[in-house]
Amino acid sequence: MQNLRYTMKNEGPRIHVDFCQTGKVSCCRAPFPSPSAGSANHAFIYVCRDTNPTEDDAPRAWPQEQGNFVPLKVPDLKGITDRLKPVKGKDEIDTTPPDYSFPGFLSRKKAASSFPEYDFGVHGPLVEARIPDGYREVERYWVDEGRSLVDIALNENTNQYEYLLYEPSLSEFEYELLERIHEDMRSALILTDDELGKDRRTLLMEKMQSLLHEYGISLEEGSLFRLQYFLVRNFIGWGRIEALMKDPYLEDISCDGNQIPIFLYHRKYRNVKTNIRFEAEVLNSLAITLAQRSGKHISTGTPMLDATLPDGSRLQLTLGTEVTTRGTSFTIRKFREDPFSPVELAEYRTFNADELVYFWIAIENNKSLLFIGGTASGKTSSLNAVSLFIPPMAKVVSIEDTREITLFHENWIASVTRETVAEGSNIISMFDLLRAAMRQRPEYILVGEVRGVEAQTLFQAMNTGHTTFSTMHAGSVDAAIHRLENEPLNVPRNMVTALNIVSVQALIYRGTERVRRCLEIVEIAGIDPSTGNLRVNTVFEYDPIRDLFNYKGRSHIYADIAERRGWSREQLEQEIASRKKILEAMEHQKIIDYKRVSRIFQAYSINPSRVIENLENLSRVLE
Repeated sequence: MQNLRYTMKNEGPRIHVDFCQTGKVSCCRAPFPSPSAGSANHAFIYVCRDTNPTEDDAPRAWPQEQGNFVPLKVPDLKGITDRLKPVKGKDEIDTTPPDYSFPGFLSRKKAASSFPEYDFGVHGPLVEARIPDGYREVERYWVDEGRSLVDIALNENTNQYEYLLYEPSLSEFEYELLERIHEDMRSALILTDDELGKDRRTLLMEKMQSLLHEYGISLEEGSLFRLQYFLVRNFIGWGRIEALMKDPYLEDISCDGNQIPIFLYHRKYRNVKTNIRFEAEVLNSLAITLAQRSGKHISTGTPMLDATLPDGSRLQLTLGTEVTTRGTSFTIRKFREDPFSPVELAEYRTFNADELVYFWIAIENNKSLLFIGGTASGKTSSLNAVSLFIPPMAKVVSIEDTREITLFHENWIASVTRETVAEGSNIISMFDLLRAAMRQRPEYILVGEVRGVEAQTLFQAMNTGHTTFSTMHAGSVDAAIHRLENEPLNVPRNMVTALNIVSVQALIYRGTERVRRCLEIVEIAGIDPSTGNLRVNTVFEYDPIRDLFNYKGRSHIYADIAERRGWSREQLEQEIASRKKILEAMEHQKIIDYKRVSRIFQAYSINPSRVIENLENLSRVLE
């Protein structure tokens, strides 16, 4: 029972009880009989079972258990504030109107001291999925087993794939109860010092249990599990997009405005439309939540935002209709918490083992790299992966607009730009961070993306002996050089020669599947004195017919490294072969986690013979 209130008037009290917000049990007014000597602290209230009694229907005197009126014994009215709590035992009565009874849901028994945990194998699915008419199911999979189901269905009218998300369905009673818990949970989640260190989900379930006990309601397991799901989703997760954030097959999540379906980029089915839409108020609330959890602020005064979500995903957000006329919009580019390792890129055939060995030796010998390509071609993922080849004790500084680079490296300063956070505060740009990095004496500088005046400072760093890795949007080596030499980058051609290696990435089709491939790896070999043009040497080239990478047989980088280190041709080939065996052994032994892969690279840098001796079981190196 909820929302109890009473008013004292000359003729006596009137009590109103709002029954679970789905029906009302209205109590007629009548003078109270004098309390007996044995019940000095109680008063008798007569409750009518009719949902809409009138004053004319009320008898002058209401004897107990007569007609439609039932006596209810409650504590003294002075103790009643916002709940009506019958005394346990004989004073408990069922005041549920016949039309609003919920068998199995309601009881006046005390709530259990602990909640059962949902187990898909024991309790079965909470979701019932029905494919709409005009759709044909193509694939079905669980995102949250038993609770979030995805159906990839073909719309037979448009002949397009659609992403249909199904979550547990709530009855009217469950929905109203969930709304009430949501409302009351705001004050219930004011935490004490003892509660601050608790697991968030456990604490949320304890608060929910306390509220249900306060309401005097116990639920069957199915109802309880459904409420648990939505509470965790809304308070701890990402609300309506929680299942999308958990789906490992999604790369991009795009909301274009109010009442417009969310669009996704699915790894297997590419661009697909969902059955999820947002009303304006709900969408604005979600946008503010996304900004706050990213540690940023958004408002109508500053309606645009670029940020990084706690899981590393990249967020672009606009609020309201001032910038995007169809309403609030957001795009989330999902990134894995654990970045790709070189071994994983070999498994996905983005690179082959020979190309990765080339990067390994080049990075170890302080050669600068630039990854170029179009949108979503895997530039940043490749940059992060090959950065794991950096020697273990080298000092590294990374500079980014939004944090994406993740290294398993202790001697690493991870810096990000900052917008104005308050009046009088300064904007920290990539140029500022790069200028500061030059004073930090790094051996390796990693710049997330070159797009402005920081390019000149980056190439100055290359020319002064700093090894730098970066990415840039360009479709080919010629296009990249053209961008570097013109506005707004304006890098002189003589400075471009400090760049050693350019890797060209692309997102291409293999049949109906879209895959990421390295199209070519090119060395910058200097300037042709007769023409003034840059000389380049292609080391590896992709063969799209056979889906293979071809080594062209000549590398200026290999020759330069061999000369500097005093290696003969046979020693160089032996070094290449040894490292290739290590990469192939890790792939064969399923050592693909970036931390374990990094530890093996670091172990090889310190003691190569130990790694070579344990090729059959590289896990010994990790012990």
